[in-house]
Amino acid sequence: MIPLVSICVQTYNHKDYIKQCLDGILMQKTDFSFEIILGEDESNDGTREICKQYASKHTEKIRLFLRSRKDVIYINGRPTGRYNFIENLKACKGKYIALCEGDDYWINPLKLQKQVDFLEKNQDFRICYHAVKIYNQGKQEFIPEYNTREVEDITTINDLAQGNYINTPSVLIRNEIKIPKWFTKCALGDWTFYMLVVNSSKIMKMPEEMAVYRVHTESIWSGKSVEQRMIDTNKNIKILILSRLFNEKVNSILIKKLNYYNSKLDKSQRITIGKFDRHIFRLKYGQSTDFYLRSHI
Repeated sequence: MIPLVSICVQTYNHKDYIKQCLDGILMQKTDFSFEIILGEDESNDGTREICKQYASKHTEKIRLFLRSRKDVIYINGRPTGRYNFIENLKACKGKYIALCEGDDYWINPLKLQKQVDFLEKNQDFRICYHAVKIYNQGKQEFIPEYNTREVEDITTINDLAQGNYINTPSVLIRNEIKIPKWFTKCALGDWTFYMLVVNSSKIMKMPEEMAVYRVHTESIWSGKSVEQRMIDTNKNIKILILSRLFNEKVNSILIKKLNYYNSKLDKSQRITIGKFDRHIFRLKYGQSTDFYLRSHI
């Protein structure tokens, strides 16, 4: 029986968190079937052993994939879980895909049912997400939401192009996405992924807090300086623009965002887009050059 929903769980060195993550998924009450695509990235802290135990106990729900560190994709010189994520997506059989990193967890047993019900009834939406609680692992307490900005309940790619406001453990999407080769170069994997998913459709936010996003010192993004975040964001924006997957309005928003960060950076750190960049991108990824960019960059 093909499941209606596939839940992608990427985990690496989450020994203290992965049980809570999996328990939050397994407690879901639904009138449809779902599968857990559990990608374990060869942890060295005992996470893999816990995943094996859960997969053995819940054979009807969990499909465990044991990844190797030799396949890890480095982005801007840093190891990431991108390979694990991409391979998990490939394994998804469901009509819908939900996301939950191994250090986050769900707290409402009706989360999946509510989101599926919405997308089933609203074909013009491709993403449904909800509010989350933020837990600071270091302080051992919940803290006010600071990770995303306030937006309307219904948004589009024009809103998303201005910056991410979707927390990963809150997402349910339609399984209609093709991952381009250049996705392995994007430091902001979650934001880029949602940009690829939404396309010309709409995004729905549910106000109820149905998951917990965990903040801790091991976080790749949180551990970067403000300057490095701006540099990585600009590199990401450059790739999005060069991809030519977005319309003129979206590109203009991205260009404005790139120029803003450039104004905050030292001249040597600024990211620009030139004719040579477009040529190399076309050769590597099969995209066409864009005349629009020539007059705006």
